[in-house]
Amino acid sequence: MLPAGTPFDWTGAEVAVPCPSHRLPGISMAGFRHRVSQGSGIAMVAHPSVTLLVDLSEGEGIVYDRAGRRERGSVVVGLLPGELRATGHGTGECLQIRLEPDVAADVLGVSTELTGTLAPLADVWGREAGRVEDRLRSATSWDERFATAADTLARRIGSRPPVDPEVAHAWRRTLTSRGRVRVECLAEEVGWSRKRLWARFRSQLGITPKRAARLVRFDHAAHLLAAGHAAAGVATRSGYADQSHLHREVKTFTGLTPAAVATAPWLAIDDVAWPRTARPR
Repeated sequence: MLPAGTPFDWTGAEVAVPCPSHRLPGISMAGFRHRVSQGSGIAMVAHPSVTLLVDLSEGEGIVYDRAGRRERGSVVVGLLPGELRATGHGTGECLQIRLEPDVAADVLGVSTELTGTLAPLADVWGREAGRVEDRLRSATSWDERFATAADTLARRIGSRPPVDPEVAHAWRRTLTSRGRVRVECLAEEVGWSRKRLWARFRSQLGITPKRAARLVRFDHAAHLLAAGHAAAGVATRSGYADQSHLHREVKTFTGLTPAAVATAPWLAIDDVAWPRTARPR
């Protein structure tokens, strides 16, 4: 882990979101521009999506650290990345694209291989990554950048066989139930055996149905904590057995305590950066 350095805050940050015409199903985008102090860093909190972080900064750019492995520049963060921190110096500028797992499988093609890790965008997209970065850097506004990103993603959608409709349904139900639907119920809904759903879900999304439910449930709990709710109440509302259970899950997904997640800068900007996806309070 990199040292925390100066506490990160969003004061004075420029946050941009796309207009409706640049939005695609299962994909969310936001643009960030922020003056970063030397050594300033931000702990990235896991959420139920595969994330593209396109670094548009001048100079040294953004550095991502996971378990001692460092990557600089544009990266793809898979599901369940564990303890992950971003640091930088100077003016940081980044386009963040969140892909729901079934969409990521289509757009990236290797999303299942990314689970639990991060990789340079160039390793995933090859030469196209550099071309897209150049187009985004030359854009004169965030609106133009969003249009460029949307066009790039739209051209990739449908280029590969989609995930099974049954798998897509199981994911959506997991998301809408906030992780509180049982695998047996999902299997019954799609007309599959539990074993088949488990195997197909894991092979196509890179995560088991149970693990997906835990991630979605954690995401809901994390947003409740960030909204100022007490941990005991969050545990009850999110379906955990007790506060200790919540504490263990938060530690598993982030390496942080519930108190630290409650004040995490990564979550503090959600209502601004992700107005259509911010979790209800």
